[in-house]
Amino acid sequence: MLAADAIGGLAAFDAIIDARSESEFAEDHLPGAVNWPVLNDAERASIGTEYKQLSAFDARKRGAALAALNIAHHVQSHVMPLPRTWRPLVYCWRGGQRSGSLALVLDQIGFGVQVLEGGYREFRRAVLADLLTLPATLQFRVLLGRTGSAKSRLLHALAAEGAQVLDLEALANHRGSVLGLVPGQPQPSQKAYETGVWQALRSFDPAHVVYAEGESRTIGRLRVPEALLVQLRTSACVQLQMGVAARVEFLLDDYAHFVNDAEAFCERLQALRDLRGAETVERWQQQARAGQMAVVVEELLTTHYDPVYLKSMQRNFSGFAQAPVVNLVDASAGSLKAAARALVADGRAASG
Repeated sequence: MLAADAIGGLAAFDAIIDARSESEFAEDHLPGAVNWPVLNDAERASIGTEYKQLSAFDARKRGAALAALNIAHHVQSHVMPLPRTWRPLVYCWRGGQRSGSLALVLDQIGFGVQVLEGGYREFRRAVLADLLTLPATLQFRVLLGRTGSAKSRLLHALAAEGAQVLDLEALANHRGSVLGLVPGQPQPSQKAYETGVWQALRSFDPAHVVYAEGESRTIGRLRVPEALLVQLRTSACVQLQMGVAARVEFLLDDYAHFVNDAEAFCERLQALRDLRGAETVERWQQQARAGQMAVVVEELLTTHYDPVYLKSMQRNFSGFAQAPVVNLVDASAGSLKAAARALVADGRAASG
């Protein structure tokens, strides 16, 4: 068996097989895992009901029959072309019956199979433990800037220049504001988000700077791990500054789905009624429906987002006042590339 605290050895396996049901797998799983359910959702529910309400012995017999059929299907569908040297790691919730049953068959075939000791439960514990300690081992440089300052695009430009980048919004599938939900792309579960953050943190070289965007405690409905949040808020910062007109132009491009769907935009504006008042929000909605998106976006920036941002940055980021300023004329590829190159050069100098 492989202990969960030795999870760094996952690369040694040719496949990581999650023997849990499809909904358990969808909520979260080990990085790179594939799902071979020994019992699917419907079967688990049915067997569980029989176990509790009728007969535990009969439930075990029926569960064994279903598991055998499912394992046979997986062998037939996935295993037949594989060579003897194929080496899989198998896990379920606790490293018990489901993974044990699948591993037994694979072992009898002749594969060098291992079962993850403690299963997903122990992996989850290892992730949470690492999320408490990993952030403090890294050198973060945090990008701060008013809404529409192209912070996320600058992160992409930094990555293109070879810098280490932690993109928390990309991992959360959300852009971090009232308007931030990406249409047609639901956010991951909290557990899957934390696994993604954990995987990213483990990939960084502590000897070099990691660039990240300053975030609030939540990104959409997901919570940023507390130890990471504390580390970001006490790290060195960089202030991005861009004029209002350039920010409006950038946002109209970056949120083109709202420009092209005024009703969806107006629906999201409803979330601001308590803060900005019903009359103001209704006026914005009327202007948006009339095609005056640029007018609405500029007023949203100057009367809502900018004042809130300034208070939040001053309160939450200890390095905000002393942060060097990066002035962006616009969010063009050329401007972002030049800014990224300058930041990478400064970061290398600081690391060296």
